[in-house]
Amino acid sequence: MADISERARKTTLDKDLDKLVRVEEATSFVARGLVAPGLALFFMAFVAVAVAIFSAGDPGAIAIVAAAAIGAYMALNIGANDVANNVAPAVGARALTMGGALLLAAVFETSGALIAGGDVVQTISKGIVDREAIGEPAVFISAMMAALLASAVWINLATAIGAPVSTTHSVVGGVMGAGLAAAGLWSVDWGVMAGIAASWVISPVMGGVIAAAFLAFIKARIIYQDEKIAAARRWVPLLIAIMAGSFAAYLATKGLSKIVHLSGGGIAIIGAGAFLVAWGIAQVFVNRQSQGMENRNQSLRKLFNLPLVISAALLSFAHGANDVANAVGPLAAIVQTASGSGIVASVHIPFWVMLIGAFGITFGLLLFGPKLVRMVGEQITKLNPMRAFCVALSAALTVIVASWFGLPVSSTHIAVGAVFGVGFFREWYTANSPRRRAYLERKVNRLRAERAASGSTADTQEIDSDEEDEPAGEPAVSREEVTRRKLVRRAHFSTIVAAWLVTVPATAAIAGGLFLVLEQLR
Repeated sequence: MADISERARKTTLDKDLDKLVRVEEATSFVARGLVAPGLALFFMAFVAVAVAIFSAGDPGAIAIVAAAAIGAYMALNIGANDVANNVAPAVGARALTMGGALLLAAVFETSGALIAGGDVVQTISKGIVDREAIGEPAVFISAMMAALLASAVWINLATAIGAPVSTTHSVVGGVMGAGLAAAGLWSVDWGVMAGIAASWVISPVMGGVIAAAFLAFIKARIIYQDEKIAAARRWVPLLIAIMAGSFAAYLATKGLSKIVHLSGGGIAIIGAGAFLVAWGIAQVFVNRQSQGMENRNQSLRKLFNLPLVISAALLSFAHGANDVANAVGPLAAIVQTASGSGIVASVHIPFWVMLIGAFGITFGLLLFGPKLVRMVGEQITKLNPMRAFCVALSAALTVIVASWFGLPVSSTHIAVGAVFGVGFFREWYTANSPRRRAYLERKVNRLRAERAASGSTADTQEIDSDEEDEPAGEPAVSREEVTRRKLVRRAHFSTIVAAWLVTVPATAAIAGGLFLVLEQLR
């Protein structure tokens, strides 16, 4: 009897120990999810403490410290959301691993912000709100703080639902909402707002059309040619040269204003020079890389991998140079106003404010960036190096074209629009292209002739697919899977477009409410 009781106690003890082990495993799993938010809070606290020490005794020190913490929060969210567009195509095309992409983006984003970041920004985000209508400096500080916090909150929410949104549009919406709450309806320049609203359509459409046009060229001139490698030697150097010239002009237009001021002619000369140099180098590179390659689409991918990695680095550098100032502009305006300079037409961004923006974006990317990188690079539509190259090239060209015409565009909308453009074009091309059908018919006939000569009776239907969709090193997939891969994910399309449409009104509503709360607390 005692022996039975002892066995029962041992069984009960084993169950209790097993429960403790499971609780420990569950706790560890939950804790892993809290590491990134914990590090983000630590960064915000560190910024607040450092700025408190730095600004001790200055007038408006409390406002400066609060604004610095909010600015750090904003920078973290920009890194989590906006930066993904620069490296996501390379990750989706497997030209970069996730870790490599995050490291590359972190280095070049920070470099772009600190080396070529703009040091002057117009207050109230490029004249959206009449600064004189706001009145006293204390009201202006509340308005800018509300705009900054509203922008950060909205980008955080968009990241949570997996929607890449425009940082600039978020800031614009926050400034507009705070301005409306502070100075009324007619304090807003509705002409400027109309131009920004137009960019909601212009940016993604231009990005999508340009990306689709280059993909159509690659398909017609390289992919669906019988002699693919020979075609690649002819056309890939030209495409790389166009990319180099585009990025050189892009960086000169958007990212190098702090270092040197160039006229339109100077920018054109830089772009043309980069085009010619890159064309010569690319011909040598492609000829060497293509030696001994099989006449298959899988071989073509290797020719686009290195240019794709370089484009990701350049996009990150240009983004850091161009967009960090927009992110920390309201913070710089608060610092200058709280320091006793009053409300002025333009604001100098102190170096320590740029540091908050640069390192905040880097930490945000490393801690939270993978979610949006996977969304843009893998989940909207399937990318390979050729398609991802078209997306990167479209991003640079669209900004240049829009700048020539004075159109306000969003780099986020351009990049994501280019991904959608590539995906929708693939759907149409696969179903309707006479060139593709003729290519596949020639291939079927050639294989049938070869198999008839060898006495083989194997079926030839397995080639009746877009062979560029077959990843190298992976087994063949079913027709249903190939069809599924060709489709743009409609659910993601709807979510992202909806987020774009509500970004400005949502941030405006949040900023207006926050401004009223801050005024009550003041």
